[in-house]
Amino acid sequence: MRVAVTGAGGRLGSAVIGALTDSPLVADVLEWDLPLHDLDDPVSAWRLVSAYRPDVVVHTAAWTDVDGCAGDPALAMRRNGLAAGEMAEACVRADAALVMVSTNEVFDGRRTDGLGYRPTDLPNPPNSYGAAKLAGERAAREAYGATGDVFTAAALQPVDEGEPGLPALAIVRTAWLFGPPGADFPQKILAAARKADSAGQALSLVADEVGCPTYASDLAGAIVALIAEWSRPGGRSLAGIHHIVNSGQASRAEWARRVLSLAGVDVATIEVRLETWPRPSSPPPWGVLEPTPLPCGLLRPWQDAAAEYMTFIAPSPKPRQ
Repeated sequence: MRVAVTGAGGRLGSAVIGALTDSPLVADVLEWDLPLHDLDDPVSAWRLVSAYRPDVVVHTAAWTDVDGCAGDPALAMRRNGLAAGEMAEACVRADAALVMVSTNEVFDGRRTDGLGYRPTDLPNPPNSYGAAKLAGERAAREAYGATGDVFTAAALQPVDEGEPGLPALAIVRTAWLFGPPGADFPQKILAAARKADSAGQALSLVADEVGCPTYASDLAGAIVALIAEWSRPGGRSLAGIHHIVNSGQASRAEWARRVLSLAGVDVATIEVRLETWPRPSSPPPWGVLEPTPLPCGLLRPWQDAAAEYMTFIAPSPKPRQ
């Protein structure tokens, strides 16, 4: 297969490219990023898809600055909503499959029953970023004619090959992504810990925002597994809304403490509420997704993924107990 990846230089895009490169099913990996692929250019998607004719496009490109999206909702809609729809329309015209990456922030995070959000739960974005990503999901579904409940729930159960009404479209929602390159949450926590320690202050950690820390490498492997399953004779359809996160959940404070422990950093901490730091954007306080079934099984616990990642960014002889 020939597979194209948008946002190729980003956290998830680069991980997907690495996973595709290791897959025996992929003969050609196309890396699309600026200036070749521009989310602000309405014809960029069709220009690339029509010229290179990929079998599958993995659309990871997005404007992920959540606070920036809050400051410019129109630009957020352009980059995360309209551009996603344009990519979907281009793929439909070229008879290509599409894996579109979305977010847990399509949900408002106000549920109090302790359960993770499922694909069949009603979205209600709490901010401009989530609203634009949801608009992108809906535009993709419209382009593929995947507007019914059958599509929404398709990832929750086995699908017989050739079942009508299920196009080659996968919407992959994820949460709290970490991994190279750039400043992710673990790296920001380590930097904040150093600053607090040098100032003789306790490190403030948010205790009432809960989500699913997800390792970009693990998510990339799951996406490639979806594509591989779809491409094999008798395999499952790509179709449906897939919630793909590392197993388990954590508050920001719990995640931060695990990072500090793995890095061997001993600093005083205090727990604070999310409202301690006013932001232009409002993140969902309960950002937990219930994982949907995958060909490769559920992803490993986030704690194991974090332990692997920390050996690369902050090697330490032993985590403190």
